[in-house]
Amino acid sequence: MGNKRPKVGFCGMYMRLLPITKYSKIAGHIASNYFRKEAIYPFYASYKITNKCNMRCKFCNVWMEKTPVLPTEEVFNVLDNLGNSSITLLSLEGGEPLRRDDLGEILRYAATKPFYLFFTTNGLLLDKAPMEEYGKYIDYLHISIDEGHKNLDMLERLEEFQVYAPVCVQTVVTHEELGALEDKVRKVYKANARTVIMPAVHLDRTKNFYPNTDDFRKEISRLKKTYKNTITTPYGYLDRINMPHGCSTSSIIIDCDGVIFYPCRILGQKTCDLTKTSLMEYLKSEEAARYRDQMRICERRCGWYQYYATNSFTSVKEFLSAIKPYYDDIFANGKKECSSSQATT
Repeated sequence: MGNKRPKVGFCGMYMRLLPITKYSKIAGHIASNYFRKEAIYPFYASYKITNKCNMRCKFCNVWMEKTPVLPTEEVFNVLDNLGNSSITLLSLEGGEPLRRDDLGEILRYAATKPFYLFFTTNGLLLDKAPMEEYGKYIDYLHISIDEGHKNLDMLERLEEFQVYAPVCVQTVVTHEELGALEDKVRKVYKANARTVIMPAVHLDRTKNFYPNTDDFRKEISRLKKTYKNTITTPYGYLDRINMPHGCSTSSIIIDCDGVIFYPCRILGQKTCDLTKTSLMEYLKSEEAARYRDQMRICERRCGWYQYYATNSFTSVKEFLSAIKPYYDDIFANGKKECSSSQATT
């Protein structure tokens, strides 16, 4: 059950090519969302395969959850379901996914499915994990690095980690740390890595560390221009976080029991059990339509990155803009050299 997908190389790294039939289906789902002006079909999913974590971040509440974790075979059922859906990017997350003893089996199985596989970790257990093996199945290694995770020293090791897979640093910004952001971005830039920057959303049972959204938008916009092709946070997201109804269901979050939060995790409603029910069939149901209506009139304006950023999938122009930092490297393959001291521009 190895990884059979062909790859395109850049900078010594490789991105897998999905089956051509998958790309044609993606185009159809994007067109459907666009013409109906509604994110019926999601393209991004985060699957929290465990709520166990070795950290207690002040802005996070996942580690507080007591939801039962699925056994390996049922995780496979969820991955089968996602493989037969519109999902194009899957992020395996936690908690801390490196806490699962069967992680190698899960990654190996996930790599046989027609979606890109992101792996999100706080990085503190990477040195103890068989990353040479895991890296065979990962398209992007997302490492959460910020003051909350108490692991800023890992910014000095990004080039080392890119031996396993292309690295994207996931940085959560609180109102206390917006001014310290540029130093992090500069280090990511020099390592020729990527970073997705998001505000610390105010979750239940946590203190409010949410930054001023106008200040956040201005700073990220400035840094995107200064450090080109480094920050993957799209401009569309920066515009929408100040809008009353800027989020959408173009992404989903799957809890560690295989049940999705729908329309979103902030509202706390868990609906479709992906171990038993087809995601695509559920999305066409009247119940799912009612929940999408609920999201459209929600006035909470929580700023949750997934729901605001992946709205880009309802616009072809925004979609191309959002993925540009990833694909520039591939399209420029053979035209530029990787440097250990300066990022590609």
